[in-house]
Amino acid sequence: MRFTLFLPFLLTLLSSGLLAQETGYIRLNDSLLVKPSLIYSEGFNDLNAWKTEQQPGGKVTLTEDRMEIEDKAGCTVWFEQPLQQPLMIEFTATVIDEGGPQDRVSDLNCFWLASDPWHRDFFGDPHPHRAGKFSQYDSLQLYYVGLGGHHNTKTRFRRYSGDGQKPLLPEHDLSDEVYLIVPNVPNRIRIMVYNTTIQYWRNEQLIFNVYDSSPHDSGYFAFRTVNNHLIVDDFNVYGLTKINVPQHREK
Repeated sequence: MRFTLFLPFLLTLLSSGLLAQETGYIRLNDSLLVKPSLIYSEGFNDLNAWKTEQQPGGKVTLTEDRMEIEDKAGCTVWFEQPLQQPLMIEFTATVIDEGGPQDRVSDLNCFWLASDPWHRDFFGDPHPHRAGKFSQYDSLQLYYVGLGGHHNTKTRFRRYSGDGQKPLLPEHDLSDEVYLIVPNVPNRIRIMVYNTTIQYWRNEQLIFNVYDSSPHDSGYFAFRTVNNHLIVDDFNVYGLTKINVPQHREK
C-alpha cells in the first residue's frame, strides 16, 4: 500500500526534474535518467595529465590552481587519459577580455571522444605530427563544439568521421546571441554521451541535443582554441549508469 501511494508521487518528481536535482540524477530525455559516478577530478596542481599541441607564440600555464591558455595561432590541450562512453564531462571556462594581447572574445571550443583511425598510437606516432593547427585534426574521429567561433558570431557542433568529413548541419549552426560568449563570465560546460545521445550544455542551457546512429564510443578530450585567452577550472569526468524507474500501472 505504501509503495502504491508513493509511486505516482515519485513519477511526478521525475517528470518535474525535482528528484533528479535533489539526488544527483540527470535526465537526458523523457525516457532516460542517469546517475553520474566520478571517475576523475582535476585540481590543476600540475599539468601532468595534459598534453599541449600549440602553434608558436602561445603558452599554457597554471595560475592559482587553474589552467590558463594564452594562444596566438592555434592550441589543443589534450586530457591524456582515454575515455569511454557513456560518460559526462564537466568544466568551467572563462574567456578573458581585459585588454591583453590575446584577449579576443571567441573560440571556447573542445573535442571529445577523439580517436585516430590512421595511427595506432594517438600521441606517440609523429606522422602526421599535430602542432595545434586546426586542419591537422581533420583526419580524426571526434565530436566538436565551437562556442562563439568566428569572432563570437557562431556556435557550431560537428561530428568528424575520420576521413576528413565534418559536415555542418543547419540546426547545428547557431548565431543567436543566447548561444554566444559573454566575456569574463564563467561558463559551466557539461558534455554528455549515452549511446546514441550526445548533449552539450552551457550554464544549464541545452545547446545541442544530437542523435548519432553510429556514435563514437571512446577516445580523448581536449580544450581547443585559437587567438584568445582562457581560464579553465573544475574539470571532472563521470561514468553514467541508467536508472530504471518503475512504471505506474492502473488497476
